[in-house]
Amino acid sequence: MFIREMDVDDLERIVELEKDLFTSPWNKDDFIYELNENPFSYNYVLLENEIIGYIGLWINYDNASITTIGVDKRYQGRGYSEVLMDQVIDLVNENKCINMSLEVRVSNNKAIHLYEKYGFKKVALRKNYYQDNHEDAYLMIKEMEEE
Repeated sequence: MFIREMDVDDLERIVELEKDLFTSPWNKDDFIYELNENPFSYNYVLLENEIIGYIGLWINYDNASITTIGVDKRYQGRGYSEVLMDQVIDLVNENKCINMSLEVRVSNNKAIHLYEKYGFKKVALRKNYYQDNHEDAYLMIKEMEEE
């Protein structure tokens, strides 16, 4: 298993995973923008013979935001999400960010548990955040530790 930066050649597999994992998935153009146009975007893939997971992050000066994270359903429950989270937390620390944020569906208890394990706290409720079903999202923030 190893992690590397995502590239355009990965997108067919990434979009396939997005469609399998999410009810409002990102499309190929969304990822192309992140890879080629967004100077604040960092994206990684986790491989074990094939791409089994991915994570996206924006670093904007001293703030970071997780934009997406996904692990193939066949590989869930094996700690791969933690591997991806560790990757971006290291990057955030290297960039001396003061906090990390993310939005998560209020019904996504597995993800909420993962984020809380990493020190994220629910700080706000974003009403009707998701377009597919108007579900609310929690805004979660992790204060980064000063070194």
